[in-house]
Amino acid sequence: MKKGIAEFIGTFVLVLFGTGTAVLGGGIEGIGTLAIAMAFGLSIVAMAYSIGTISGCHVNPAVSIGLFVNKRISAMELVYYLVGQVLGAIVATAVLKSILVASDLSVSNLGQNGFGNLNAMGAFLVECILTFVFVLVIVMVTGKKGNPEFAGLVIGLTLVLIHLLGIPLTGTSVNPARSIAPAIFAGGEALSQLWVFIVGPILGGVLAAIVGKFVLDSEVK
Repeated sequence: MKKGIAEFIGTFVLVLFGTGTAVLGGGIEGIGTLAIAMAFGLSIVAMAYSIGTISGCHVNPAVSIGLFVNKRISAMELVYYLVGQVLGAIVATAVLKSILVASDLSVSNLGQNGFGNLNAMGAFLVECILTFVFVLVIVMVTGKKGNPEFAGLVIGLTLVLIHLLGIPLTGTSVNPARSIAPAIFAGGEALSQLWVFIVGPILGGVLAAIVGKFVLDSEVK
């Protein structure tokens, strides 16, 4: 239960500061994409060195499912993680919407993901590939050959890198919880396209876990 609460807090911080920056600061000319990418990455760094000691700071269903595949967490832990992550994201989006309403700003943009100029298959491939890279880094840096002291920093910087490419394409999900919450509140197209931002990241995470374990020897035998 404590791990689930930690994941709730971590995902709340990630979604509030990440999507909040996308909504409130993303329009700053010249630094929009970088500002958003840094907000997501720094959120991971901050949480990794705080709740990481409790839950490992997954704050992402694709990460948790990948680590479950590699038997680093149990089925019951996975349930706690997923519930905590999704609820944390939903509460974060509710808070962001409340801030926008209180500021008399539009609530049409809550940081929801979308296909952009891509079709469904293109968006799916982007999310699958980006999540594969992200989860593979996590699996390796936290695995038997990794360096746990620098894991949080490496993972956070990897998330920044991924967002720099992904933001112009799909807004970058690589995290089903991060996509579910804004889509619920935004509805419409965001909700109809949500499946891509759930299935794509999960598939990418599972593939990364398998490659890490059987190709790159990430796991303790």
